[in-house]
Amino acid sequence: MVQDVTQIKVTLPDPLMDFLASKAGKFGVTVSSYVKNLILNEVKDMDFPVYPMSEKTEALGLQAIEDYKAGKTKEIKNIDEYFAKL
Repeated sequence: MVQDVTQIKVTLPDPLMDFLASKAGKFGVTVSSYVKNLILNEVKDMDFPVYPMSEKTEALGLQAIEDYKAGKTKEIKNIDEYFAKL
């Protein structure tokens, strides 16, 4: 399963960066991996928020499911070709 990812940039004072590099070095990992691990440990027990869809979005989604079941959809095998033909 492929997950979406987001890259972030964080500006840190040099003393804090040195501290993180030292801590990461003790575990033999990069600073990025160390910070990622800190974040994962911080949120591991938290529930991710779930937001309900708007009525309009839900209706569009349900219609798309019905269209799929009725055979009204088309499989796109090459997205570049698809957009080139639009």
